[in-house]
Amino acid sequence: MPYISAPTVVSSIASQSDADAFRTLNEEWISRLFTLEEEDRAVLGDPFGRIVGPGGDVLLAHEPDSGTVVGCVALLAYPDAVFELAKMAVTPDAQGHGIGRQLIAAAIDRARALGGARLFLGTNSKLAPAIHPYENAGFARITRDRLPVAEYFARADILMELK
Repeated sequence: MPYISAPTVVSSIASQSDADAFRTLNEEWISRLFTLEEEDRAVLGDPFGRIVGPGGDVLLAHEPDSGTVVGCVALLAYPDAVFELAKMAVTPDAQGHGIGRQLIAAAIDRARALGGARLFLGTNSKLAPAIHPYENAGFARITRDRLPVAEYFARADILMELK
């Protein structure tokens, strides 16, 4: 069914069905374009324990009429008020309707509400359509040595931080 453009409703993860949608959306694109790593499986398999419990959040974009999840993004919490914008996905039918931009804006607001002082992300040049919305939201490219974490996904060949 083609996606009908309408404002989506973004909310925090609240149920196992939300967790399942988050896992399914991310496993699809990661498996299609890259290799699903053990850390991916761990985070996607337990978003309440691995993301929400340590102080982060998962935001989901729901189609307003059906409530169907059409997109998601995670905020991973690190020490020193650092957050990572991660695991963003939008269903293929819903892409191109501004849902990614809506999720990025909601994630920035949520990171601030959680006390975040620094927000970064890693992406890949294969995901070119995602780079422009990040830049429009105020993210700028950084080098790997500027990452606020020691270990990070090798597949991330573009690193960004919110200015």
